Amino acid sequence: MAKRKKSNERESQTKLQGYIAGAGEVVEENIASTLQGNFMPYAMSIILSRAIPEIDGFKPSHRKLLYTMYKMGLLSSARTKSANIVGQTMKLNPHGDAAIYDTMVRLSRGYEALLHPFVDSKGNFGKFYSRDMAWAASRYTEAKLDPICSELFGDIDKDTVDFVDNYDNTLKEPTLLPAAFPSVLVNANTGIAVGMASSICSFNLEEVCRTTIGLLKDPDFDIMSTLIAPDFTGGAQIIYDRQAMENIYSTGRGSIRLRARYTYDKYANCIDILSIPQTTTCEAVIEKVIDLVKQSKIREIADIRDETGIDGLKITIDLKRGVNPDKLMQKLYKMTPLEDTFSCNFNVLIAGTPRVLGVRELLNEWSAFRIECVRRRTYYDLHKKQDRLHLLRGLEKILLDIDKAIRIIRGTEEESMVVPNLMQGFDIDEIQAEYVAEIKLRHLNREYILRHTEDIAQLEKDIEELESILGSNKKIKAIIIKELENIIKKYAQPRRSMIIYADDIVEDEEEEDVPDYPVNLFFTKEGYFKKITPLSLRMGGEQKLKEGDEVTEHIETTNNSELVFFSDRQQAYKVRTPQFADTKASVLGDYIPSKLGFDEGENAVYMISTKDYSGYVFFFFENGKAVKVALEAYSTKTNRKKLTGAYSDKDKLAAVVFVPDDDTEILIKSSSGRKLLFRASDLATKTSRATQGVALMKLTKGHRVISACVYTEGMLVSPDRYRAKNLPAMGQFPAAEESGEQITF
Repeated sequence: MAKRKKSNERESQTKLQGYIAGAGEVVEENIASTLQGNFMPYAMSIILSRAIPEIDGFKPSHRKLLYTMYKMGLLSSARTKSANIVGQTMKLNPHGDAAIYDTMVRLSRGYEALLHPFVDSKGNFGKFYSRDMAWAASRYTEAKLDPICSELFGDIDKDTVDFVDNYDNTLKEPTLLPAAFPSVLVNANTGIAVGMASSICSFNLEEVCRTTIGLLKDPDFDIMSTLIAPDFTGGAQIIYDRQAMENIYSTGRGSIRLRARYTYDKYANCIDILSIPQTTTCEAVIEKVIDLVKQSKIREIADIRDETGIDGLKITIDLKRGVNPDKLMQKLYKMTPLEDTFSCNFNVLIAGTPRVLGVRELLNEWSAFRIECVRRRTYYDLHKKQDRLHLLRGLEKILLDIDKAIRIIRGTEEESMVVPNLMQGFDIDEIQAEYVAEIKLRHLNREYILRHTEDIAQLEKDIEELESILGSNKKIKAIIIKELENIIKKYAQPRRSMIIYADDIVEDEEEEDVPDYPVNLFFTKEGYFKKITPLSLRMGGEQKLKEGDEVTEHIETTNNSELVFFSDRQQAYKVRTPQFADTKASVLGDYIPSKLGFDEGENAVYMISTKDYSGYVFFFFENGKAVKVALEAYSTKTNRKKLTGAYSDKDKLAAVVFVPDDDTEILIKSSSGRKLLFRASDLATKTSRATQGVALMKLTKGHRVISACVYTEGMLVSPDRYRAKNLPAMGQFPAAEESGEQITF
């Protein structure tokens, strides 16, 4: 029994010996440290080495490709197969050949994604505005560097930028390219990293260079005077909003509205779309239009097709008979990608740190980078000339006695002693002696030596000039300015994107089949609105209001009218009457500040109903001043729903009154009890909505205007008593016979 027990124990121990210690155990680990140790290095690599461009305007993949092509001699030679370029680039970029070729395609002239392409391509490179027009394989296409690349590599061999080892330490590659112009703004660049992104729109080369020149001359230069707006390679139209543009220029963030350009062929009764926003493609536009036609949201289109060819982008829309092309395009702008926004996020790596910069800051950073490049180039040239001058100084001493130099060389028994003997014989250093010793025998004549030593005076002059450049930022900036002016002469192109101003766009609202019928409009002191039909009003009974609220306006009109609501924040809000549903007297109605999206704390104070924006609006202020503004001033060509600066903010508003014509009389009242009656024609119409107005009612100290209303017959027993011959006037206190009179304002 004891033996069997020991045998079982040995078998159990043998089995346990085959197990791995700790296998199957769950070990707790801090997730924060795991993320920091694994994810953060990956995120930093994406940000610094892949997705975000640097101040020269390039991502690492772009820079590696272009530098490889430069070392292949493709700046001045004929094109070579793209496959050859891709293979050579893999010495610097270890990613797959497909990724490298995709990068080259985007930089190519054939793809048309850049205002100034860096790759001169031959063959099918696709088009950026078509997702179905794919590029050919790299074995079928050819490429070389575009001539503008000479401005990127012109000084690269003069120690203008730092070089680092490639991934296997077999080659050197530049950390930046010494771009002679701000390519970071000239060509569009987008990238998505981890936790951040970059989206830089393109600008016209000449405008960017002019702006940079202006900033180099004057740090306070108005950049918007030369850099009007971005310029997109696809053309299209930029809907210009100065405030939005200023925001982009100052912060590096914002959005730009783009819309397609089109022409109408009246003989073929078709619309030809010739350019589309940078953010969409032909296929996306066509698919969206077809979808709208299928849903019967657009009935004016007979056919749509893509006619893009060798002449460029073209989408043709055949119209049905009697269709207005401009109104159709307005509908398409609203419902399709033919109008879109380009979101700007000027995120750039500056000294290895991602920073979102405005245009001014970005150009200042580029200027500082370029100044350093020119300084390093000048320092390189200075040392080369100093070394050359040093050699020629030694050669000059040989000129004094050529025969002596020959005797020293011939009389020296050992070759290793030639240089020391020359040093001793002519009092020159080792470098000079080596240079003299290497001169060919045929050159040991006075003509050769004199011809070379004549360069000494010019070298001394050049060295003096280079030293003065190194000691003066002003001279370095002058060099950069001259280079930028030469680039403008060589590469400037007209703008491709047309600029249109938002206020110049006439957007006719689609004429909906809105039934036109009589309605009663009610507006209350607390800002509630009701639209009630006459039948509902007769059957509805008493108006339901909040406690303490009261109806201040009751207007009889029709459903096909517009409403203008004025707020206590000097703003006006426009809305069409059909946008409000018919209701009953037994409900509170719509709360206007919520319905129309008022700012927080903003209240509605007055309502006007109109069909043609005729008539006048009077604004009465507590200080006794008044302003008469034509209602037409609030009629805009665009469908803006909110108008700022509706009236002056210099004093507190006491009342708003709308009158249909100049024959109307208005009665105003002050806190002292005085009343003043005047005719609308007594005040001149102001062209500016925000004017302070003119004095209308004289007030005694401590009193103010409290109300105003349109005068109707019977409101006053003796109206002539309150009419003033001249304005301003103080008005009159109520007469004894009017003491019991109830006047509602």
